[in-house]
Amino acid sequence: MTAGPRSSELYARACRLMPAGVNSPVRAFRSVGGEPIFYAEASGCRFTDADGRSFIDYVGSWGPLILGHAHPAVIEAVRTAAAKGTSYGAPCVEEVELAELVVDTVPFLEMVRFVSSGTEAVMSAVRLARGVTGRDAIVKFTGCYHGHADYLLVAAGSGLATFGTPSSAGVPASSAAHTLLLPLADEAAFRRLMTEHGGEIAAVIIEGVPANNGLLPQTPEFVAALREECTRHGSMLIFDEVITGFRLGADGAAGLYGIEPDLATYGKIIGGGMPVGAYGGKRAHMQQLAPLGPVYQAGTLSGNPVAMAAGAATLRTLLADDGAIWARLEHLGDRLERGIRGVFDAHGLGWTVVRRGSILWLALQDGPTPVTAECIHPDAAGRYAKLHSALLDRGVYLAPSAYEVTFVSAAHDEAVIDQTIAAFDEAVESQR
Repeated sequence: MTAGPRSSELYARACRLMPAGVNSPVRAFRSVGGEPIFYAEASGCRFTDADGRSFIDYVGSWGPLILGHAHPAVIEAVRTAAAKGTSYGAPCVEEVELAELVVDTVPFLEMVRFVSSGTEAVMSAVRLARGVTGRDAIVKFTGCYHGHADYLLVAAGSGLATFGTPSSAGVPASSAAHTLLLPLADEAAFRRLMTEHGGEIAAVIIEGVPANNGLLPQTPEFVAALREECTRHGSMLIFDEVITGFRLGADGAAGLYGIEPDLATYGKIIGGGMPVGAYGGKRAHMQQLAPLGPVYQAGTLSGNPVAMAAGAATLRTLLADDGAIWARLEHLGDRLERGIRGVFDAHGLGWTVVRRGSILWLALQDGPTPVTAECIHPDAAGRYAKLHSALLDRGVYLAPSAYEVTFVSAAHDEAVIDQTIAAFDEAVESQR
């Protein structure tokens, strides 16, 4: 499908004003071909583009909209808060209420601080870990994305663990000098690194379930090794739950693995569709932040009352009825996974679907399901681009990147899931 005339006209105007016509790179459709579709409005699990065409949406603003677009409780909370003032730059009731919800819900959190994005949350958590430990080095894993802070935009070297080199222009090599990289799923390499360098390492950071370079769930044994080695060497374990926090359940991926990280970062769902991030941990650690301690972090719009209200309305809805929504999301995710797998099998394809709860990823390659970024075959991106276009023709909108995941929301239902599976069947057949 090509973009409609109105979307094309908007894109041409945007390209004159913004780099590639977008404010975040993947939106530009460069990896799937064609021009981006411009949203006009959205409700539930569907959106209407600028040309009046309707699509089933599996992007959901890249994860925040677990309740669907324009959920009534969230809209009412935003409307009520905005009517009282859109920004104060001062303490407000709404931030206290959201903090209470978060701390009361996540067992290992004793204090939390709000920021305005997931990137800011991770950046602040790493700074706090360095301040608490008095160390500089951090460990991250290839295939995990933690926002666009300079020292986290690094690519793997040739060894099992190397100091990072920048993977973006404009990032000085010195910014990545204290970032150590390891492959996912290699417990022996991780333990070896910690044995050799554990006394220098402030923090080990990992996505709760790596979901920015494919969906790459790790074994409980590997995650447990991270906790064990961090405890042994006095390093802090940071769980990046920006995607998984409140999506995989009340306590996110940490609860899924039965792991208690030292710090956790949040975004997306915690803001209910508004720009919100957060990081939190034990009281003793969080009290090292200014003005109580020596670790400085601040934000003009942190704790914004409208954003806090949207996040609180989302969490209250999720927590209602003993978290029944998460059980429904599991059911819907399973239905979609089994349906797409059935389509692939019926067409004799060795492709598969990776799923954790309401997060899914299409692994369009034969052989074992990838558990590291290095195992993703480059040809899969070309297959995805063709499938993406064919699904757009059938009114199904997936992320415009083979490496991004698909999100099911509570606004999807069995009929929509079945319609999507039928669209997959037609789309795959059209490529034969």
